Amino acid sequence: MFYLIDSMCSKITYICYMTLLIADSGSTKTSWLLISGKNGESSSIQTTGINPFFRSAEDIYSELKTDLLPNVSGKVNAIYFYGAGIINHERGKVIEDALQKLFPESSVEMSSDFVGAARALFGNDAGITCILGTGSGSCLYDGNEIIARVPSLGFILGDECSGAFLGKKLLSDYFKNTMPLDVQNLFEQEFDFTESEVLRRVYKQERPNKYLAEFAPFLSKYIDKEYCHQSVMTSMEEFFERNVIQLPEYSEFPIGFVGSVAWGFRMFISELAEQYGFDKPVILKDPIEMLKKFHTS
Repeated sequence: MFYLIDSMCSKITYICYMTLLIADSGSTKTSWLLISGKNGESSSIQTTGINPFFRSAEDIYSELKTDLLPNVSGKVNAIYFYGAGIINHERGKVIEDALQKLFPESSVEMSSDFVGAARALFGNDAGITCILGTGSGSCLYDGNEIIARVPSLGFILGDECSGAFLGKKLLSDYFKNTMPLDVQNLFEQEFDFTESEVLRRVYKQERPNKYLAEFAPFLSKYIDKEYCHQSVMTSMEEFFERNVIQLPEYSEFPIGFVGSVAWGFRMFISELAEQYGFDKPVILKDPIEMLKKFHTS
């Protein structure tokens, strides 16, 4: 803390430098940014994904006590957590309870990953926010809050063009023998798996969406293959049809994307966005740095 003396009005203003902890969490990973000091120095920390649909407060607390807390020194004044799976207060409270136990003196604000993505993409302006990572979805943001959304429905019922969706299609095409032979050979060289192993990982173990998403980079690596190119284009078109143009008055707003899949296939997004009447979209691989700007500006 320091003191700034205003000689014109003989008033002393107290200015505190707050320490902030910002988190952007998906099903695969959580990116943390610790911001402190008068110049806003920051340090990055990464832990595994924290989705309250698959994790308990005690489980989250135990993990973060080991993986996060040793990297945070001193008092944290405020925590802003943006996460997948925070669709209501009940889901958000699972993570909030763990964070309050770790940082009892901190204020904690819980928001969905879509609020975080919207703030990173548009700040206080309106726009259509899309997430394409392990999962996917879209919403309409008015510059303050989300006013309309298309439900994601998860990787079984939805998540079009997400990492999990693309991985699921690859595995299905491979086992059902609809994948071209040359691509099959490349797929076998790239991954070591069996049918029984895949079924066990998908239907018996935790975080099957994360497992499925591990296959998606194959499409990017071999995007010159017609099968891979067409798989991505078809899935991306499906995302626009089922998630973007279902939003009210969608053509009146700019559009933006965040996530590893969005970044990896940004050329497809730009091409399709133009076809659907949008100006050049904003595409971010990771929203955390823009969230820093939002919370410190």
